[in-house]
Amino acid sequence: MNREHPIKLGISRCLLGDEVRFDGGHKRDHFLVEVLGRYVEWVPVCPEVEAGLGTPREAMRLVGEPEQPRLITIRTNRDLTRPLAEFSHRRVRELEAEDLCGYVFKKDSPSCGIERVRLYNKHGMPGRAGVGVFARAFREHFPLTPIEEEGRLCDPLIRENFIERVFAYDRWRSLLSAGGTRRALVSFHTIHKYLLLAHSATHYRSLGQIVAQADRYRPKELPLRYGKLFMEALSVKATVRKHVNVLHHLVGHFKAHLDRAEKAELLSLIDDYHRGLVPLVVPMTLVKHYVARFEVPYVRDQIYLNPHPKELMLRNHV
Repeated sequence: MNREHPIKLGISRCLLGDEVRFDGGHKRDHFLVEVLGRYVEWVPVCPEVEAGLGTPREAMRLVGEPEQPRLITIRTNRDLTRPLAEFSHRRVRELEAEDLCGYVFKKDSPSCGIERVRLYNKHGMPGRAGVGVFARAFREHFPLTPIEEEGRLCDPLIRENFIERVFAYDRWRSLLSAGGTRRALVSFHTIHKYLLLAHSATHYRSLGQIVAQADRYRPKELPLRYGKLFMEALSVKATVRKHVNVLHHLVGHFKAHLDRAEKAELLSLIDDYHRGLVPLVVPMTLVKHYVARFEVPYVRDQIYLNPHPKELMLRNHV
């Protein structure tokens, strides 16, 4: 996890405690500011303020069809769709220079919500099919960049998956920056084997085919094609069953070195995790101990063992 510069993540400004909401308030998020903020550099954006709408301002809502909603002020019925859309497309182009590895949006916001934003039909009835104007522009411009809403990050599984994808995206970007050679891609694929298997064995096999048939692709096309499927794989939910399968694969690399008591203890901890009695970090800690003790380089180099800073304690939940 040692880096010359911290990973950059975009974020809705109100989540950092800036008083930029329509009512002049904020929505400071403790985890994002005090915990994750120690490992990333935030790039704050408030589309509504930066588009010149001011603070405080009249509340707005999305109206119309899901694919082409309009942004309308609630009291005066002003249509602000065009100025916010024009700003959004300009701002996402500016964000290219920031090399963002992820973005945390404010949930339910008509500008920043990424899903289930209130969308009103012509009769004034609300549904939950809306996407914020700025969030839509960002997602279209940066389709592979991990995004999430702060509300969903309260779920420990969603939180772990998002942060895991952020660090994985950073590693893939580093691969591209280094030239993305075929040899480098083989190494990249090798060290991500068990992380990928914890998410999707199907994607892992497909990625393996891309690597095996690398000569069929142009040098610049190869890492891009791989990266798209790589990020898609990590968006598939990792489950307890998949983790247990990976743990047994890891044990297979050194079980011949274990005596009967050691093997029984390790398998018992994996079973305890499978039954929901202990968090993933418990069997993982013993696996890493044996990997170091028996000097198993192939397993030692697996990103699965350390996909994100351990201080975030993302694998400590049951």
